[in-house]
Amino acid sequence: MSPSAKPSAKRSAGRSSSARSARRPVRATRTAAAESSSRASAASRVIREQTPGAQLPAGATRTPGAPPASSDKRGKYVYCIIHADEPLRFGPIGFGSPAGEVYTVHYEDIAAVVADAPMEVLDATRENVLAHERVNEAVMKFQTVIPMSFGTVFKTRDDIVELLRGAHGAFQDVLAKMENKVEFGLKALWDREEMIRQIEHEDEDIRRLKTEIAAQKGSTYFARVQYGRLVDGALQSRSEQYVSEIFEALRDVSVASRANKPIGDKMILNAAFLVDRTRESGFDARVKALGAKYDMLTFRYTGPWPPYNFVNIRLKLERAK
Repeated sequence: MSPSAKPSAKRSAGRSSSARSARRPVRATRTAAAESSSRASAASRVIREQTPGAQLPAGATRTPGAPPASSDKRGKYVYCIIHADEPLRFGPIGFGSPAGEVYTVHYEDIAAVVADAPMEVLDATRENVLAHERVNEAVMKFQTVIPMSFGTVFKTRDDIVELLRGAHGAFQDVLAKMENKVEFGLKALWDREEMIRQIEHEDEDIRRLKTEIAAQKGSTYFARVQYGRLVDGALQSRSEQYVSEIFEALRDVSVASRANKPIGDKMILNAAFLVDRTRESGFDARVKALGAKYDMLTFRYTGPWPPYNFVNIRLKLERAK
């Protein structure tokens, strides 16, 4: 699915010409002299950021083994759900110092990946959230995961078994759908002032109005309001067109996509893409091609992640008090 929004059909007469101008096909602006350097600059427009678990944590492994002895006074922190036919241990990679042992709690052919934890609400500090993500990514390197939200703590092992039993069918279904798939995050940003200058250059109505404001004596309040409306409409139209074209370009190298709310004035796209592991290189190449095509945009690109944006299982959890 392509979640890009469609522009509103209701526009004022003053905005229509700028909207038409802004909705012309978006083209990268290049000169013949700049062709050789454009490839290097295109690479710089795609910034690949590492995930917290890009490297396996020290001690991370995946070996069969019974869970470690644990105290009844400690809760069970759940990182994710996996398919497993036998008890597994993933090493001392959990919260705490020294790092807690991460292991599985089973019901039939599925398991929760857990670690012993204090029976208290865990603060969502940057350090703790990154530690949660690192464990999920470490397990994901070995197999498909259903990531649980940060701070999911159960009182006892039996409570987790009850969760797995009650949601067994839902977990099996999601694990099957997510098999061999990972998530990539993609953000597209622009320089708003530079984009306004380009719109002023391309749109005759906006350019003429700006010239009139500069030459006008006395109050220019209403002219400036009209100018602002025209520019905002052109920016919105241009943004929607960019977003639509980006989603379309990535459609055949991804399984699904999700649009999240952009953050700030510079970001026009904040999206997640579900990608089959066999298509990772193709997705990567397509993102780099987008960087080469759109010289007005910068792309920030992260992953692979567990499929946080594509798992939606609502559970009634008995959290530790």
